[in-house]
Amino acid sequence: MSQSPYQAAHDIPLIKSPSLRVPHAIELPQDIHPLPDSVNPYFVYPFTLESLVINVEDARRSTLAAHATRRDAYLRAREDERERRKRDALRRIAPGFDPRSTPLVPTRGPSSTAVSPPGFMGSLSPDHPPVRSVMDDLVNQLAALDSASSTPGPGSHSQ
Repeated sequence: MSQSPYQAAHDIPLIKSPSLRVPHAIELPQDIHPLPDSVNPYFVYPFTLESLVINVEDARRSTLAAHATRRDAYLRAREDERERRKRDALRRIAPGFDPRSTPLVPTRGPSSTAVSPPGFMGSLSPDHPPVRSVMDDLVNQLAALDSASSTPGPGSHSQ
């Protein structure tokens, strides 16, 4: 006897469940239509749906393109606003500063028509007295107090 993979299960008794039954045999009707030799004649594409699909697809593509354009414009506007705020903040610190240009270089202006800004330590023309600012006065007063405290006067006593 040849060795079968089911040889060990040959002697095991099987129990038939009462809920199971053998199905009835299927009887085919006598007038059934047999399959043809070629099914290619059944695969005829109706071109009536193509215009509908193309119109819907074109509308979808144009809507997607419009949404992409709006999104790009919105992102560009946000970036421009961020750049504008950054430039405004930099101009508050350094007026005339433009980060896209070359660094600012101080230039000497014409000396005869120059107007000295407040806080300037002197005037460029000899007929105008030097302009004094509050900071200059404060520095001079502090220097006077410092020199007065470092050199004892005639009325001070050292202990």
